[in-house]
Amino acid sequence: MGERDFIALTDSAHQLLKAPIVLVWDRLNTHVSHKTRELAAEREWLTVFLLPAYSPALKPVESVWAHVQRSLANLAVVALDRLESLVRNSLKRLQCRPDSLDGFVAGTRLTLDEPAAP
Repeated sequence: MGERDFIALTDSAHQLLKAPIVLVWDRLNTHVSHKTRELAAEREWLTVFLLPAYSPALKPVESVWAHVQRSLANLAVVALDRLESLVRNSLKRLQCRPDSLDGFVAGTRLTLDEPAAP
């Protein structure tokens, strides 16, 4: 995925949610490129936080995937589309559990406050 793909995905999410979006990105080259920063800056409803280099403990998504993997433990699936369906259902169930999602963020010990200006 390139810069325009990430921004297009973000634009689509914004249109669907009709709300501001906060992204926490790692240092993938397309996340930190000049073009991505330029495209993100054009969107006043978008706030982007960059994580330090190699920081899996700070990524809430790591906890989300670990939770999904645990929910699928000891499961034998014979078809890839069935596995995809199970993962999607597990993620949808998490959407209905905001306390769990808040817990994944809290587990990183990060805050969602605006960073202070340097």
